[in-house]
Amino acid sequence: MTTKRDHTLDLLLDLDGLVYAPSPGYWIKYEAKTVPETDATPHGIKYSLTLHDPDGERIFGIDNAHRPEKGRGPAAKRKRPKAADHMHRGSKVLAYEFKDAETLLADFDKGVLAALKRKGVKI
Repeated sequence: MTTKRDHTLDLLLDLDGLVYAPSPGYWIKYEAKTVPETDATPHGIKYSLTLHDPDGERIFGIDNAHRPEKGRGPAAKRKRPKAADHMHRGSKVLAYEFKDAETLLADFDKGVLAALKRKGVKI
């Protein structure tokens, strides 16, 4: 039995270290490496996909550098996730459910477009 190769995972890993400017002053950085599977990284990938403004501030990102904190208010009823996957929208940190590399890249692209639109940036 052969295992089907995940080409989008290959793409994500190939993007490691790429930095580019989708619009003058704004820049995107991709980091992705394979790591041993743990509770924090059950998919065996350590990643950080970020969008930065002209001042270098992260305005959007999806990563698994740390576990998100337990929510406040109505969200406090939810348990703190075991996996470290989460999303940054400005100063807000939200849990992110990693499905696969293809979905991660698509969600990141959607988030980048939305963040740039909120800033009035046309690409």
